[in-house]
Amino acid sequence: MSKMKIEGSFVALITPFNKDGSVDFEGFRTLIKWHQQHGTSALLFMGSTGEVSMLSQQERQQVVVETAKMKTGGIRFFYGCTGNNTQTTMDYLRFARANGADGAILAAPSYICAPEDAIEDFFMEVADATDLPLGIYNNPPRVKSDLHWDQLIRIFKHPNYVIHKESTTRVGQVAQVLRAHPDVSVMCCDSPNLGLVVPTMSLGGHGTANMTGNIAPAEMATMSRPWHAPEVSVSFRESYLGLLPMLHFSYSAINPVAIKALMQALGMPAGALRKPLKTMDADGLKKGLRIVKELELKAA
Repeated sequence: MSKMKIEGSFVALITPFNKDGSVDFEGFRTLIKWHQQHGTSALLFMGSTGEVSMLSQQERQQVVVETAKMKTGGIRFFYGCTGNNTQTTMDYLRFARANGADGAILAAPSYICAPEDAIEDFFMEVADATDLPLGIYNNPPRVKSDLHWDQLIRIFKHPNYVIHKESTTRVGQVAQVLRAHPDVSVMCCDSPNLGLVVPTMSLGGHGTANMTGNIAPAEMATMSRPWHAPEVSVSFRESYLGLLPMLHFSYSAINPVAIKALMQALGMPAGALRKPLKTMDADGLKKGLRIVKELELKAA
């Protein structure tokens, strides 16, 4: 059986909430349809952008069950399944697999600051416990553990891994992974502050695993196309430079504060942030609205 191959824009979706704080599943339905219409290749539910750390176990399971029913086959549905230890991660993976997930994205368990060799073992052990396609999110600012390219390349020999998302500032790390030609889609965070998008795509990356697609899905789909032909690099340059103000805005506050506040201001299904997160200040939000107008972005 050939491995799943994802290219293009992999959007880390927000979790919309109702006024009473419950998960807004009709909001999810609207957002999913919007992404289907604008070229998104895959969606990640319950990543850091989806406020997963502030969802209860019951809510996490409910998100899997209800959103999986909304699949139409055009977009792959991945779910954040990292638990606070190895066993809970396996439990989340089994639940996702049993309820229609196309795949799962895993990070190192947060807060415990486990050494990298223990995290390498973690990724291998949980992969052995499922046949669900998996991705690794190397995100040391969030979880403190930081995998070296040697470790990533070893992990990617496991047949269940299909995606790598890098969220460091190390171009050399991405280059070494791509040089090894692992059988995974190599993607990077779209933050311009990390500076990985241009080198990742120019070195043969397969797309971006992004947050800005929540507000500009069509533009991110264009920017995230692999460079299979020379002319793609030209369209990339134009779309990247054109979207740069929004990329900077998206990461002007800890995610998903800026992007979710902007979506709410535009009348999109978003709802409030879960406390203790607070919405964006008025001046910052005005800047975001000005960028939307200047770039002529259309809300869902």
